[in-house]
Amino acid sequence: MNTIRKLGLTALAGSLVVTSAVAGEMSVTGGASIGLKNTEKTSSGKSWTMGNQLTFTGSGELDNGMNVALSFIIDQADDSTTTTNKRDPFDSHSVTISSEGLGSLVLAGEGGSSAQSAIDTTAAGDLWDNGSGFTEPRASEAGDNSMLYTLPTFIDDVAVKAGYSPGGAGGDTATSWSVGYTGVEGLAVDYGYGETETVGSQQEHTTMKASYAYSSFTLGYSLTESIYDNSASIDEEVSSWNVAYTVSDDLSVSYGTESIDTEGQATDEEADAIKVTYTTGGVTLAATQYDFSGSGNDASSAGDTSRWALSATFAF
Repeated sequence: MNTIRKLGLTALAGSLVVTSAVAGEMSVTGGASIGLKNTEKTSSGKSWTMGNQLTFTGSGELDNGMNVALSFIIDQADDSTTTTNKRDPFDSHSVTISSEGLGSLVLAGEGGSSAQSAIDTTAAGDLWDNGSGFTEPRASEAGDNSMLYTLPTFIDDVAVKAGYSPGGAGGDTATSWSVGYTGVEGLAVDYGYGETETVGSQQEHTTMKASYAYSSFTLGYSLTESIYDNSASIDEEVSSWNVAYTVSDDLSVSYGTESIDTEGQATDEEADAIKVTYTTGGVTLAATQYDFSGSGNDASSAGDTSRWALSATFAF
């Protein structure tokens, strides 16, 4: 009996592999960049930068009409916190199951987002993540082994998402949801909420975000608040706005600013940047000037610094 079962399972597995190979499609896209940056008041001075990434995507339609897609990214040194990770080329990977009537469910083995953290990029584009020395803003737990569900469309121009991450041995169970509206031409509004529960504590994160495009101008604003329920934690507010002007189909200019207000700190961390971008023939050239103040919540001149950066990004 066991032999018959093994033969049957082997035949079934073989048929699934064959079916997947026939119905599915595999594709590879890539991106690369080279750059030069210079940050004041650091020992590094000027330095070259390089980006490289390959995204493998496979998808196919099942007999019941559902679609299944696999995404796997190779990005050398994406996580360079340890010597081992610097040699590890593997990055985000996920499986997506979707249909018109059921919506879509994404299971991320690594690199996923909660419904709230998916929209918490600041309006100015996370200026703090450019050599500022700022403390990384907080967000609801997501990433490894997380689920993000997008409900099917039941109201025109409204998108609803929900996320869940079971956490590990330390607890860190996270739930989240978000609502987005695009019913007015040029306008996009999003609101997201995330909650993370650990042993003896709870974190709440909310993000409000809006952008409006009119003629050649686009104005954006965002506000993210993080609240902790235990006295050992520190509440935080990250506000940002950005204005961009499209000079032509190829050339654009933008100015953005961010402020991180942390409870208990006498000085806010503030950043602003002006950026010029030019695209031609699949190449995007960019020049950016960053100015930072209050880095590390230092009110003295030691907390002020600036950086300029030049980059060329290639898509293929």
